[in-house]
Amino acid sequence: AVVELSPGFTAVTGETGAGKTMVVTSLGLLLGGRADAALVRIGAEKAVVEGRITVPPDASAAVRAEEAGAELDDGALLISRTVSAEGRSRAHLGGRSVPVGMLAELADELVAVHGQTDQQGLLKLTRQRQALDRYAGDAVAVPLAKYGEAYRRLRAVSTELEEIVTRARERAQEADLLRFGLDEIAAVEPRAGEDAELAEEAERLGHAEALSSAATAAHAALAGNPEDPEGIDAATLVAGAQRALDAVRSHDPALSALADRIGEIGILLGDVAGELAGYADDLDADPLRLAAVEERRAALTGLTRKYGEDVAAVLAWAEESGRRLTELDGDDERIDELTAERDALRTELGGLAQDLTDARTEAAERFAAAVTAELASLAMPHARVSFAIRQTEDPEGVEVGGRTVAYGPSGADEVELLLAPHPGAPARPIAKGASGGELSRVMLAVEVVFAGTDPVPTYLFDEVDAGVGGKAAVEIGRRLARLAKSAQVVVVTHLPQVAAFADRQLLVEKTNDGSVTR
Repeated sequence: AVVELSPGFTAVTGETGAGKTMVVTSLGLLLGGRADAALVRIGAEKAVVEGRITVPPDASAAVRAEEAGAELDDGALLISRTVSAEGRSRAHLGGRSVPVGMLAELADELVAVHGQTDQQGLLKLTRQRQALDRYAGDAVAVPLAKYGEAYRRLRAVSTELEEIVTRARERAQEADLLRFGLDEIAAVEPRAGEDAELAEEAERLGHAEALSSAATAAHAALAGNPEDPEGIDAATLVAGAQRALDAVRSHDPALSALADRIGEIGILLGDVAGELAGYADDLDADPLRLAAVEERRAALTGLTRKYGEDVAAVLAWAEESGRRLTELDGDDERIDELTAERDALRTELGGLAQDLTDARTEAAERFAAAVTAELASLAMPHARVSFAIRQTEDPEGVEVGGRTVAYGPSGADEVELLLAPHPGAPARPIAKGASGGELSRVMLAVEVVFAGTDPVPTYLFDEVDAGVGGKAAVEIGRRLARLAKSAQVVVVTHLPQVAAFADRQLLVEKTNDGSVTR
């Protein structure tokens, strides 16, 4: 089926069950609604909905669509949605595949859909508050943005404060463990590289006798043993070789060079022999020193077993733990800081909540007056609409107007739309105080009032006139016609009094060839 909706007021009529709601269902899919496999004809692979929506090139919807890669076709945005028999769906915008969520984002700026289910939605207090905020415009939007920022900061500060307080015992235990470790390390006072130095000294002291004997024997082999004057040593033999060559070195330069090298060997032997003698004299075989070294090594090993693989790692652990301990010990100060910031934010939030209440109260009076005036034109001349804006006492809340009240991400206000259908009747919530027909007219009046401030170019009303007849139906038709002067209006209706005001009539008929219904 192909439907071309004209500007102005279009009425969609037909017998009950003919399929008028297909217009609503199709638009719902184009605007990012939930896909349902039941929408696909039995035996078919998929259902496809395509829409062509004229959008001014400077409209935010056009800008956002182009940012998503979509292209306008002669000033129109082409949207398509495909639903498979398995329930999966795909969306295309301006020739580009996009997430379904993108269609939902654009929906609010393109079409306002109002049906029986939408009326039920408007009975919720949150939706009523949103409607009032939308009507108020910047008067509420500006303080609401400031409030939202302060609210998020307060939540973050409160969460951090609660975490610190809740984990105080765990953090105290961690601090005690760190303090014990740091005290243990401080008692030993390790130096960087000390473990390697002590290992070398222990090895030397443990083999002192063998090292001394080897050094003494090597010295005797190089420089001779005083207790064995007839023994032959390397220094004596080299000296003899030196003397033998010195006697004839003047006869041949080559031999002279060799004699010089032998002289160097003699000097080197003398140096090494002297160092060996000094090494043997300096070697300390003191068992007390060895015991002290091993004791010190044991102390260092106790640290490396707990805090690091070597002394360098132990010292690094101590440095990091010192910083962590400082952080943990600073919890009390942090708690004080966060508590002060939280209290300041709560005070600020209370002030911003008061600003929101004042702005909503002022807008509510204008909104209620405008809706009441519209109801007079919808055959409810004595009805009065008003808003109840109230707060709930909460000792954990913020102070607004001298009272401590509950608060949330949108302020401290509970907003409720009230209706007094006739003089002397008390104002009651519209969910309780309005009949089906009255509720439909109240919702229509709300939309008519919104039309002056709402930039949405198209309105779709799905049997919003249900339960209404006679003169009231005529007035509803007249109001829809007036709304159609500033926007495109599509109405699915059963009432001839409403359809009579339309600029264009669309009749939905159902045919059945015995196997397929069209």
